[in-house]
Amino acid sequence: MKKITFFLMILSFCFVNAQEQDSTLHRWMPSFVAGINMSQVSFKDWAKGGENSVAWTLKGNFTLNYKSENWRFKNQLKGEYGRTQIGDNDFRTTSNEVFLESVLSLNVGWGVDPYVSNMLRTQISTGYNYKVTPEVKISDFFDPGYITQSIGFTYDRHENFTTRLGLAFKETFTKDYRQYSDDNETKDKIEDFKFETGLESVTEAQLNLAENIDWKGKLRLFTRFENIDVWDVRWDNIIVAKVNSWLNVNFEFIMLYEKAQSLKTQMKEALQIGVTYKFL
Repeated sequence: MKKITFFLMILSFCFVNAQEQDSTLHRWMPSFVAGINMSQVSFKDWAKGGENSVAWTLKGNFTLNYKSENWRFKNQLKGEYGRTQIGDNDFRTTSNEVFLESVLSLNVGWGVDPYVSNMLRTQISTGYNYKVTPEVKISDFFDPGYITQSIGFTYDRHENFTTRLGLAFKETFTKDYRQYSDDNETKDKIEDFKFETGLESVTEAQLNLAENIDWKGKLRLFTRFENIDVWDVRWDNIIVAKVNSWLNVNFEFIMLYEKAQSLKTQMKEALQIGVTYKFL
């Protein structure tokens, strides 16, 4: 009797454990987090001078993932829009981007998995060059718009680290702001579409720095076969210090190099307090 009871206990444990391990299989797993980051400075009768300022950024991150015994299908839609006002000046746009990515991979029992992906990136609204007076429009929604498809191999065995490398096809679409799509070698016309073939690498990682502090990073590299020694680089970093379940302090740093946009390396950093809410 004791042997039978012991056997049934082991069988039940294995059954429950198997259920726990397979609880995410064959299910769509959605997640949606939205928030607003803010910073503000105000002066009144301040002898040493200074100007009032206010800055805010709206952010949203929606993911929808599916997993089976062999397939992984990951989808992410992320956007942010922010504005800043200094003194009596008008508000100026500081963040303006929407990003959509889908990655489908197949576990074939190797150390890496074959994958296909599609990525779309553009701005949400009109972008301006504020370095000149009056400011000049330099971009708009899907003007330019970037779509990149890639096929290759990915390493996706660790919850906090993924990387992939593949053959990539990049399309640039423009309407009015054709400086992003124009081919400098053709002098007789200005193109509104550009197609490029090359290699793409995307690496994502996250790390718990302390009990309430997390870091997330994403590094994307792209090079064209006709100019293999020139790489587009985008490195996103964000450190989030959680005050409580809904209040965070965020430090964001982005490094960007795209020759079509600028010959200089672009950098952006922001330190703000944020309110977040997880809907799903």
